[in-house]
Amino acid sequence: MAQTNSLPSALWNAPEWWIQALRQDHPDDWSLILKASMQAAPMAVRVNTRLISRDELQSRWRAQNINSDISGDVGLLLHQAQSVQSLPGFAQGWWSVQDLGAQLAAPTLLQGLPATSGQRLRVLDACAAPGGKTAHLLEMADVEVLAVDIDEARCQRIEENLNRLQLKAQVRAADAAQPSTWWDGQAFDAILLDAPCTASGIVRRHPDIPWLRRASDLVGLAQQQQALLHALWPLLKPGGRLLYCTCSLFKREGQGQIDSFLVNNTQARLLPSQGQLKPTSSTNPAPLLDNGLRDHDGFFYALLERRLDA
Repeated sequence: MAQTNSLPSALWNAPEWWIQALRQDHPDDWSLILKASMQAAPMAVRVNTRLISRDELQSRWRAQNINSDISGDVGLLLHQAQSVQSLPGFAQGWWSVQDLGAQLAAPTLLQGLPATSGQRLRVLDACAAPGGKTAHLLEMADVEVLAVDIDEARCQRIEENLNRLQLKAQVRAADAAQPSTWWDGQAFDAILLDAPCTASGIVRRHPDIPWLRRASDLVGLAQQQQALLHALWPLLKPGGRLLYCTCSLFKREGQGQIDSFLVNNTQARLLPSQGQLKPTSSTNPAPLLDNGLRDHDGFFYALLERRLDA
């Protein structure tokens, strides 16, 4: 038994290939990443500031002995996880459950985006289900959003979430990588591509992920991400922005994907963005606590701009 428990796969609750991939991509932090992935994830919420201020919601919760910490622009991190239905304000659309790292997507895409005179910005949310980032875009700004997802049942989930939050978007069940089947020919001011990935950054929420994946999945998913990037880029206006993100820690799905795209696309330039966010937890030491958030999953963000002369 002692010999079995000393195996890396038993120590880190992950297959050997997964551990080795993290060691290769993060030689200084791989053990801290795996340690963070074995911790229970906290409950974070995003406040719908169209309906209530964060301070007011936090105050109402505190009056009922539900304590939380402020994090990011509109986030609250609960001291103790609660059932969704037991927290005041869910049915009213005051808040949604969303990891603090995921809450960076909408502001990263929208902040600093040039306004268009007399018209709403057109935003595409590709691979949108279950709609958390779609809703955040609409909570932040008066934009026209098209949310596309290949799964019709999950599109229904987007609609349900938007209805609860008193928000509206056009939702379409379609393959984002095949724009000819759903695009109306009008270019977008901004595109959010939350690409399918190994989900290696959210293992603490789903501990079975490493065991459900195979090393070959990384190759197939990277090809899918590349196809989505190349298919959606032509839909962007000159001067527009595309935010590529994944909840992955593997460089092949993050920086490697963006490096390859930039080498082969002179129309694109990389704007300042978060890059690789490593998962943090309250039990981790300082090396992984440099992202400005309290406790979040692992993500990768790259903000691309289409050159005006493109």
